[in-house]
Amino acid sequence: MVAKESKMGFVVAGLLLGILMAAMDNTIVATAMGTIVADLGGLEQFVWVTSAYLVASMAGMPIFGKLSDMYGRKRFFLFGLIVFLIGSILCGIAQTMTQLAIFRAIQGIGGGALMPIAFTIVFDLFPPEKRGKMTGLFGAVFGTSSIFGPLLGAWITEGISWHWVFYVNVPIGIISLLIISIYYKESVEHSKQKIDYLGAITLVGAVICLMFGLELGGNQYAWNSAPILSLFTAFAVLLLAFLLIERKAEEPVINFGMFKKRLFFTSNMVGVLYGAAFIVATIYIPIFVQGVMGGTATNSGLILLPMTIGSVIAASAGGMITGRMSYKNVMILSGILFVLGSYLLSTLSPDTSNLMLSLFMVITGLGVGVSFSVLPAAAVHGMDMRQRGQATSTNSFLRTLGMTLGISIFGIIQRNALTTKMEESLSGTGQAPGGAFPTDSRAILSPEAREMMPPQVLEKITEALSSSIATTFFWTVLAAVLAFAFVLAMSNERLSELKRAQ
Repeated sequence: MVAKESKMGFVVAGLLLGILMAAMDNTIVATAMGTIVADLGGLEQFVWVTSAYLVASMAGMPIFGKLSDMYGRKRFFLFGLIVFLIGSILCGIAQTMTQLAIFRAIQGIGGGALMPIAFTIVFDLFPPEKRGKMTGLFGAVFGTSSIFGPLLGAWITEGISWHWVFYVNVPIGIISLLIISIYYKESVEHSKQKIDYLGAITLVGAVICLMFGLELGGNQYAWNSAPILSLFTAFAVLLLAFLLIERKAEEPVINFGMFKKRLFFTSNMVGVLYGAAFIVATIYIPIFVQGVMGGTATNSGLILLPMTIGSVIAASAGGMITGRMSYKNVMILSGILFVLGSYLLSTLSPDTSNLMLSLFMVITGLGVGVSFSVLPAAAVHGMDMRQRGQATSTNSFLRTLGMTLGISIFGIIQRNALTTKMEESLSGTGQAPGGAFPTDSRAILSPEAREMMPPQVLEKITEALSSSIATTFFWTVLAAVLAFAFVLAMSNERLSELKRAQ
């Protein structure tokens, strides 16, 4: 018994390291993004560095979840680790923003297997009475990685080079790979099933067409141009084809029958909207600190600490409380804090102090952190072993879909707001576009370039950037309110019911 518990402890440690690596990577990149843009250029393209990862990860989640139900969890978790490590090394040698986005997509393919399968393994290994504690632990590690990520990213970026923020994944990933390879032994029999290749292809194609349409529309091409209309048409056709294929497939990539369960449907909708709103804070607060406050990468890393500490505390508490309260009641507390935090972030301005920004982020972090542990548990509630991988991967897929759409949609809002505000500033000074205002995006985020700019020009730029980010946060309030409406629509199941049933 002691040996068995010891092995299980090693397995949990290996899973936690995998989650730590994948989650910490996102926060490290967010902190280093200002420096990366200053080095490589392309402020108008930087969202692709994040969205490329999310698109690839999102496309892989339901596929890997289904495959893990069919052939076992271990092989696909290890596959995800290997691909993630390869992508990390490639990101470290990237020389252009385009290369970095492509290599981040490779990382995303690996990441698409790690998170959902890790949670599924936990549900396989532990009885219901221990799952709340374990999901709280996993949520806490996810949040803890958000604390060390910004600090480590800032230290590496300024002390060594931003390229090394990707190389740091390698030792962590190798240790996780060795531990899971040696200690995790699957004992469950997995039946062979058909793979829904057509469903997977149409799903990935639809997501890619939508992302390109949203990102290129109004930027490289007009919204009513032939390329953009073609992309949206292709998205609609592929989405319709995917829905038709899934209805007839013997083993669909996404089992829409699961959505008939009220708790599964509502918890996933909450995840979509939380993801869409929260990713904006993760991306734009570091940009706000460097571009408006004139901070360094270290400042950006430190300023994210309050939000990430709040999310760690809430993730741990959420996992433990689900053993005593219904998922719905726990998420009501989360929703109230998340709506409030989103609104407070929409009031950001150049006059906002570090203290007030920290307070806003603590509230936001407390609100969203609960969802890290509660929503995966709610999504898998009552599912049998053959459905758990698909249920958790669908939950992760939809949250990532929300993040991906959030980056694109809110990125459009921020870009348009920035352009409008800059045009107003130019007309107010009587200067023609391209006059004293720099057109190179590096000038906004590079401390050296900022020092060389006339004070009145710098003031106009920071005001425009600040206004565009505040406007973007204002629109995230709508997503937070909609998420709260779905929370209120959740059913009243609780984890303790599974204990009694068994």
